[in-house]
Amino acid sequence: MFKFVVRRLAFLKYVPLLPQVFDLLFKMWNGLFRPQLNDWNDQIEAEILQIPGIELSLHKYGGTQFNYCTKELGHLHSNGLLDILTSKAVKAAYLSKGLAENHHVMPQSGWVSFYIGSIEDQQQAVLLLKEAYERARNLEMKRNLP
Repeated sequence: MFKFVVRRLAFLKYVPLLPQVFDLLFKMWNGLFRPQLNDWNDQIEAEILQIPGIELSLHKYGGTQFNYCTKELGHLHSNGLLDILTSKAVKAAYLSKGLAENHHVMPQSGWVSFYIGSIEDQQQAVLLLKEAYERARNLEMKRNLP
């Protein structure tokens, strides 16, 4: 259903609050049929929030957005889809190692997608977000050098 909506009904993402409602419907569906996915998503959020400087916000297209120094690191949709912003070099490394896939909507961008379907995937998602944090933190430190 998610892929159908993304591919055929993408224009709906511009309707105010509709992506957030759609994401909430995923969360409710998971509560009924895949409660472990909601648990894994909650565990990811809790673990990443322990990192200094990380803040959460609603993502404009639904889900939870992870920010560092006001910059987005990635976002987690309630259907278990994690999107992470990377450089093209990091993306190529992730793809070659099978750690992530091309972004589900913008495959030519620096974004990658990772689908969470198991506890092992949940742990891998945390690692990917921590790596994104380290890259952003190192970049921020370089910017602040005299």
